[in-house]
Order: sequence, then structure tokens, then C-alpha cells
Amino acid sequence: MHIGSLLSRHARTRPDHLAVVFRDQRLSWRELHQRVSRLANALLALGIQKGDKIATLLPNTLELLELYWAAAAIGAVVVPLSPLLRGRGITALLNDSDTVLVLTHRAFVEHLEPLRAELPGLAPDRYVLVDARGVPGYRSYEELTAAASDREPQGPPLSGGDPYNIIYSSGTTGLPKGIVHTHAVRAGYCTLFASDWRMRPESVVMHAGSIVFNGAFLTLMPWMYLGATYVLLDHFEPELALRTFQQERVTHTFMVPSQLLAMMGLPSFTAQTLPALEMLGTVGAPFHKEHREELNRRLPGIFHELYGLTEGFMTVLDKTHYARKPDSVGAPPPFFEMRIVGENGRDLPPGEVGEIVGRGPLLMSGYYKRPDLTAQAIIDGWLFTGDMGYADEDGFLYLVDRKKDLIISGGVNVYPRDIEELIVQHPEVREAAVFGVPDEKWGEAPLATVLLRQPGAVTAEELRQWINSRVEARYQQVREVVIRDEFPRNTAGKTLKRVMRDEYWKARGEKI
Repeated sequence: MHIGSLLSRHARTRPDHLAVVFRDQRLSWRELHQRVSRLANALLALGIQKGDKIATLLPNTLELLELYWAAAAIGAVVVPLSPLLRGRGITALLNDSDTVLVLTHRAFVEHLEPLRAELPGLAPDRYVLVDARGVPGYRSYEELTAAASDREPQGPPLSGGDPYNIIYSSGTTGLPKGIVHTHAVRAGYCTLFASDWRMRPESVVMHAGSIVFNGAFLTLMPWMYLGATYVLLDHFEPELALRTFQQERVTHTFMVPSQLLAMMGLPSFTAQTLPALEMLGTVGAPFHKEHREELNRRLPGIFHELYGLTEGFMTVLDKTHYARKPDSVGAPPPFFEMRIVGENGRDLPPGEVGEIVGRGPLLMSGYYKRPDLTAQAIIDGWLFTGDMGYADEDGFLYLVDRKKDLIISGGVNVYPRDIEELIVQHPEVREAAVFGVPDEKWGEAPLATVLLRQPGAVTAEELRQWINSRVEARYQQVREVVIRDEFPRNTAGKTLKRVMRDEYWKARGEKI
């Protein structure tokens, strides 16, 4: 069982069905198969072998999408890296992943060129640009594929246990860990999520975020499994996304909360203007109760939420569960199991907060070349997530916070998410992020950063007083409110609290 056979099947059984829409390009399954086969054969001719690592430093492009399936067909391993990487971040991950070929674009040359001497695993002819000819020292994608056959590539035998990709975790400190997924795991994404999202071969999937982020695979894999239609945006703008929903009659999409909040800023983002939309999911960060309620008022009966880790444990809040369990992040899918574990390692009863631990068929093979870290994360087949939560009597999960985000103020555990849920109820607040900062009296104190709906609508001090008059306990009172124009985010759309904490102290000339 491997996912490299899916594309050729659709090229045979539904060759004229629309497979991909990207900008002004519209490809049938026959045409997509020809393009992917041409790339796969070009990679084989270049000497790429089973297990070789091919890294990408790309925004959303058709070539990136094609590489995912060309690699699947010939047994190469894709290493999709954030196009926001710079300097040592690039060299560290290219070297750590043992990359032998990198696919990038012209705008990245100025960042990559000074680093080539530090990348001994990359031969001079293994730098490929998707959008240019004639850049000295770089091969163009057109040159690479021009002479290659568009017939089915004759790659090596593959099995479900073969690695398919390495996804690097989005840490803000230290070297991110390379999370290895096999063909069998991605095949599980195909079947399990096609079922959960009620997708069909006639479905139209839209993706507006970066497809280097693991959350993209929640719909990317079911699309390929079913032979549906995939609409890929090259960037996210709420107006562009809304037009695409309408023009392409999109039925299924996943967005990160910041994108959904931007969409909800459009008055026309309603069920009446989006009659084809059947499923709208959110992933990648907490989606606060206030925002969930507004989304369900506008688009009733289609909301899903997925809580999960790239390492492979997850829960799903199905659209049919929302009315009964509106505050939860769902229950484990079929074939998954979940436990809530206390500090002593014992399972906790329903209602008690502990670490979320789970196992299932989508668990990673491990962290690339880090058996020590793998052994810390997966113990006796159970993934220890580092997230805190509790389960109810029905097995639904309620997320409390990350262990590392926990604030200890005066010896009391303070969960930032509880305060964030309150802050976003203020009519002028669009988003909120709370984190701990050192405090002489209490050890740590909460600090709130916010994005406003309208600049100048409320002052930081007015917000601080509003928050502190409404929190349930003194230790939840915020020391300060900082109003920002935007939050720093990674490629996955996650808010980087650590970056904001560092910026806060640097701005005050104090030690972090």
C-alpha cells in the first residue's frame, strides 16, 4: 500500500475530470498525471533514488504540488520547509534532513546563494528554480523536465512502511524536529479524513494556506484519494478566498483561526452567499468560543474542528457534535485511543486536568535521526502531547493549554486560554494572546496582547481594567495589555507567543 499509485488510477478512470485549479491554470487528471510523470522521470534521470530527500523552499506553486506526487511515485522523501526560513535556519534543516536536491524559486536565491558552501550534501546541479531560466549555478524546472517522458514512471517497489515526508516542527527555539510520516500514514489521512469530512469524488476542496504545513494534508490526501477537485490559492486574502468559494462552488475547506477571523470580517461571508459549502474546518490554533458561536450563526451546521499534533494524535469535533459539545475539541476518530495522565503517570478520571496522551494509526515513525527524542515522546506506543486538557464522561476532549504555556502565579496554575476566551468577548477585540512574564511579587503574571477590530477603538488601560474586572480569580488578572497591529505567526498560521514575549522585553531594554 503506497500513495504513489493514486494519481495514475484517476488518470485512467476519470481522465477529463477537473483535478487542479491554480491561478489561471485548470488541469484535468490526465494533464496532472502527465506533468507529475514528467517530473518523476526527470528526477529518476537525475539520479534521485528511493529514500533520497528533496527539500522545498517555496510558496504555494503548482510545481510544489506536483513534487508531492512525483516523489510518492518514485519513493523519494519530500521535506517541505517554510519559505520564511533564513540563514542558519536554512542550513540547519537542509543538512539535518540529508537533502540531496532543493526546489526553490528565484526570489530565494539571494538567501540561499551565500549558504551553498555550508551545504556539502547538495551537488552544484541539485539546485532547481521553478520560475526562472539562466540564473548562474541554478537549474530551471523547465530545463529539468523538458526532455523527460510524460509516461508512467518506472520507480522502485514501494510499501506502506516506506517514508514519504519529513515535516519539521514549528518550534521558536532550538532546532525543529523532523517528523517522519510513511506512505501508510498518509494513506490513513486519505481514508479517515475523506470519511470524517464527508468528501466525495464530486467535492471541490479549496486550500488558502501554505501547503508546506501539515494541516494542508487533512484535505490534500482525501482529494487525491477520491479524485476530486483541488483549488489552491497562491496567497490568502479574505476577498480573494470569498470570490473563489463562490466562483468554484467550493464544498470543503480548512483554515487556521486567523484566516477564519479575517473571513468573518466580511459581511457577505454567510450561508446565503456560499450555498455550495458543506464543510468548513479549523486547525492549527485554538478557536475561541466567542468566534465559534459567531461562525455557527453565519454558517450553521458545517463547522468542524481538529485538534492534533503533526506527530499523529488528534481529535475531531464533528459538525453533528457541535450543538451538544460546543466547548470541546471533539473525540478521537475511529481506531484512536486517548488518556488523560496526571503528574504521577496515572490515568485521571473525567473532569480532571492532565496531559493528553493518545495513540492511533497515524502516529509518526519518529523524529528523523533522533531516537532519543522519539523515546521521550512515544512511550509504550502512546504519544505524550505536552498539551493539558480533560475528558468528559462521553470521551470528548476539552483543551486547557500547552504545558509550556502554563503560567505559575503565586504558586497557582494559570491557563492563558481561559483569559483569552474572556478577552475576545470584548466587542472591540479581534484576537488575543496571553503569556506569562516575570513578576517580582508573584513570580509570573499574565500579559495580554490584542488585535483590535478598529484602531484606536479602545485603549490598553481601558482593556486591562475591563479584563481584570471580569476574570474569575485575582491570579488571572493581567499585568498589562499590549495592543499590536499584527501577531507574528509561523507558516502554519500559529501565533508565536515566545516571539512576542521576547519583543516585549527587548522593547523595555530588560533581560529576557
